[in-house]
Amino acid sequence: MSATHTGVMRPHKKPPLKRLAESWQLYVLLLPTMAYMLIFNYVPMYGLQIAFRNYEARSGFWGSTWLGVRYFHDFFASPQFSQLLINTLRISLTSLLFSFPLPILLALLINEVRNGRVKKFVQNITYAPYFISTVILVSIINVFLSKTDGLINQLIRAMGGNSVDFLGKAKLFVPIYVISSLWQHTGWGSIIYIAALSGVDLELHDAAQIDGANLIQRICHINLPCILPTAVIMFVLSCGHIMSVGYEKIYLMQNAINLSVSEVISTYVYKVGLIKVQFSYTTAIGLFNNVINVALLLISNYMARRLTDVSLF
Repeated sequence: MSATHTGVMRPHKKPPLKRLAESWQLYVLLLPTMAYMLIFNYVPMYGLQIAFRNYEARSGFWGSTWLGVRYFHDFFASPQFSQLLINTLRISLTSLLFSFPLPILLALLINEVRNGRVKKFVQNITYAPYFISTVILVSIINVFLSKTDGLINQLIRAMGGNSVDFLGKAKLFVPIYVISSLWQHTGWGSIIYIAALSGVDLELHDAAQIDGANLIQRICHINLPCILPTAVIMFVLSCGHIMSVGYEKIYLMQNAINLSVSEVISTYVYKVGLIKVQFSYTTAIGLFNNVINVALLLISNYMARRLTDVSLF
C-alpha cells in the first residue's frame, strides 16, 4: 500500500510480467480467440490495398498497378451513388427504429409472466423464427403475399376487397422487409434483455409495492434503469452496422419493379464485384462502407458516454 498526498492508501500496481506470471492460465485460454481474430480478421486486411490498385490475379497484390483513390472517385461520381446511399440508409434506419425498442418491450412483457409454462411457450414461439434460413423466409413472404393465391389476398377478397400486388409495389418493399425482419429477430434480440432483467433485485419490487407503486411505475423506475446499460451498448453496436445491410434477403426479394428502392450498397457490391469481377472497385466501396460504420460507432459511443456514462470504450 502507498499513501497519497490526501492520506488515502492505494494498492501498488503489480508489474505486467508479474501479473502475467500469476494468471498465465487465463492468458493461455485467450490464445485460441486471439489466433482466430488475428488470422481471420486482421491478416485479411492486407488485401485492402487492392482498393487502391488495378488488381489482377496474375500480377498479385504488389504487381498490380497503383491507382490511388481513383475507384473511390469513380464510386462517388457514379449515378448510382446517391440512390444506393439513400436506399441503404432508408432500410437500415427504418429497421433500427423498430428493431431496437421491440426486443426491450417483449423482454419486459415476458418478464412479467408468472406462469412458467406460458412463459416458456411464449419464449419458444418468439425465438423460433430466428432459426429459419433467409431463403425459406423469403419463400414464405412470396407465398403469403402472392397476388393470386396468397393467404393475405385471400383474406382481403373474403372481406370483399380487391387483391393487392404487395410484391409488385416498390413503396411496399421497405415495410415488407422491416416487418418480416421484426418477426424473425425480435424474439432472439430479447434474450439479452431477459438475461439482464433476471439480475434485478426482487426486493426493489417488494419495497416499491409496499410504497404503493403499480406495475407500470415499477417497470419504469426499476426494470428500465436496470437494463439501460445493456440497451445503450446494444444501440451503440447497432449504430456501427447502419451501413451494413445484409444483401442475401434484399437480393432474394428484389425484382425489376422494386429495384429502384431495393438496390443497396451490399447488393451492388455483390453484383459488380462477383458477377462482373470488378474486385478493386468493390473493395473500395466496401472500405468506404466500413469507414462510415466506424465513424458512426465512434460518434454514437461518444454520445452514449456523454449522456448516460455508459459506453463500449
